[in-house]
Amino acid sequence: MIPMPFKTLLIIALWLVLNGVSVGQGILALAVGIAAPLLSAKLTPERARFRRPLLALRLTFVVLYDIVLANIDVARRILGPEAAIHPAYFWYPLEVKSAHGIAVLASLITLTPGTLTADVTPDRKYLLVHAFHLDDEAATIKQIRTRFEAPLKEILL
Repeated sequence: MIPMPFKTLLIIALWLVLNGVSVGQGILALAVGIAAPLLSAKLTPERARFRRPLLALRLTFVVLYDIVLANIDVARRILGPEAAIHPAYFWYPLEVKSAHGIAVLASLITLTPGTLTADVTPDRKYLLVHAFHLDDEAATIKQIRTRFEAPLKEILL
């Protein structure tokens, strides 16, 4: 009957705090509390469904480990000869389809030093990624897919 009970209760509570507690305000708060979430439901973006919290914890440690290794690699390349750095853009083909999954994957790529997500195609099929150093595009794509995207597909539906 009430599709978004938390939002409804929040609206009712705020209404009564702002307008005072009375029978009339209570009825009005209840009406607005039920109607507002129903009328705004189509404005709500798709919802992320989270599952496999232990895998999410494991992914967190994988990301932290990759961040440390990437920091060392970037520092080594910056302090080394400039000719050893080969920056490049590449298109990463996405398997994850949800907006939340794409956003998390793009964030993980950007959090890892030496890579930066620059764009996503309107059809959500590719991410444009900039790599500070890129020797093997296929290997980099495979690494992102196995270390970040595969677990994300299981964590976020």
